[in-house]
Amino acid sequence: MKVVVIGGSGLIGSKLVKILDAQGHEAVAASPKTGVNTLTGEGVAEALTGAGAVVDVSNSPSLEGSAALEFFETSTRNLLAAAADAGVGHYVALSVVGSERLPDSGYMRAKVAQEQLITASGLPYSLVHATQFFEFLQGIADAATDGDTVHLAPVLIQPMAADDVAAAVAEVVVGAPTYAVVEVGGPEQFRLDELGRSVLDAQRDTRSVVGDPGARYFGAAVAERSLVPADGARIAGTRLDEWRTRTSNGQ
Repeated sequence: MKVVVIGGSGLIGSKLVKILDAQGHEAVAASPKTGVNTLTGEGVAEALTGAGAVVDVSNSPSLEGSAALEFFETSTRNLLAAAADAGVGHYVALSVVGSERLPDSGYMRAKVAQEQLITASGLPYSLVHATQFFEFLQGIADAATDGDTVHLAPVLIQPMAADDVAAAVAEVVVGAPTYAVVEVGGPEQFRLDELGRSVLDAQRDTRSVVGDPGARYFGAAVAERSLVPADGARIAGTRLDEWRTRTSNGQ
């Protein structure tokens, strides 16, 4: 099957293309780098010609709410129109566990708007909600830093490896449309502040981490289970220590 991967040059997209190629599919990495621009529509119709599935793992260049909303709405409308014209049989998009539970976040509101466009499109679809990636844990700490102190809420988080995210998306893409959300998460739950402390310790970073119940997560108030999947989610296999060992060895 021909599968067009929107955002195919990015962290998840590049891994997804490799997985699908190894499975014998024709995976097309579509991004501005390959002449496919979902914001302008350039190259989109051509890329989707003959595709059995399209999977959108692209991301807004900006996390700011209005910019992210413009990106996801414009890009998704262009993609949905091209997918309908091409007769694509499965439209898949990657989103975030907890997106609907974090209305204070303009970025999460933009992701919800993206999903609403997809579910209302009439196309056969599946939505994959993934928890935070191990690869972005350092960024969480950096975003929560004030001077030499990192303020993180002591709420639950269940991060996962980007490799496992790509594998989960690949499994959904080649299956039948679910017309629903498929949640995926890592095998371990942590307290966000304790995890932040572990991340900084591993980097020999001297910043101190404070467990702050009022701390926001990229601008959003978070509750105990805002960042973890519900019961019945698909659970990935890579544990944090295993991922650290693998990445330290350059794998």
